[in-house]
Amino acid sequence: MNKLTLWIAAVFIWMGTVSAFAQQGYQVGDKARDFDLKTVHGDRISLKGHTDAKGFLVVFSCNTCPYVVAYEDRMIDLHHKYAPMGYPLIAINPNDAQISPGDSFEKMKERAKKKNFPFAYAYDETQEITKAYGATNTPQVYLLEKSGGDFIVKYIGAIDNNYQDESAVTKKYVDEAMEAVLTGASVREERTKAIGCTIKWRKL
Repeated sequence: MNKLTLWIAAVFIWMGTVSAFAQQGYQVGDKARDFDLKTVHGDRISLKGHTDAKGFLVVFSCNTCPYVVAYEDRMIDLHHKYAPMGYPLIAINPNDAQISPGDSFEKMKERAKKKNFPFAYAYDETQEITKAYGATNTPQVYLLEKSGGDFIVKYIGAIDNNYQDESAVTKKYVDEAMEAVLTGASVREERTKAIGCTIKWRKL
C-alpha cells in the first residue's frame, strides 16, 4: 500500500470518527441526564436539586467566545423572564482551561462577578456532561422540561437569529420554544444551528 493510499484511508477514518462524534448527544424528545457541577458561588448544582423547577434552560457557555459575550445580557434576560415561571437558566462552561486559559474556573468567577450573573454558572471540568448532551458550540441552548422524575429535551440550538444586533432579531428561538412549552403546545422549531465558538476539547 503506497503513501497516497494510506493517507486517503486515514482521512476517511478521521472523517468517520468526526461524523460519529457529531452524531452523539441528545435529540429532541430524549431524557437528559442530571449533573453535579461546581459553580462560581462555591456550591454545586444539579437538576434534581431544584425541586420546585418545572424545567431548565441549560446553556453551554464560556468567558472568551465573542458570540457568548454578545449574548450574555440576553441570557440574563431569559433567566429573569423564565426563572419565576419555573425555568431557571444554568450556564455551563465546557472549555478546557489548558487550551483556553481565559475559561479557567478563576476567570469564570471574575466574569460572573463583573456581569453580576443572576443564574448559576458551572464548570464541566471533565467535559463529561458536554459530551453526553452533544454540545458543539458556545452558546448552545438545551430547553429541558420536567416530566415526573425525568428531564425531557424540548429544544436544542441558538438563542435567536442575530447575535450581532439584538434589535435586528426576527426569530427568538428560545422564547418561541418556551412559550410553546408553557402553553402545552408543540415546539415549531425544535432544533436550530448553534452559532458560536467551537468547544475547546481536552487533549487526549
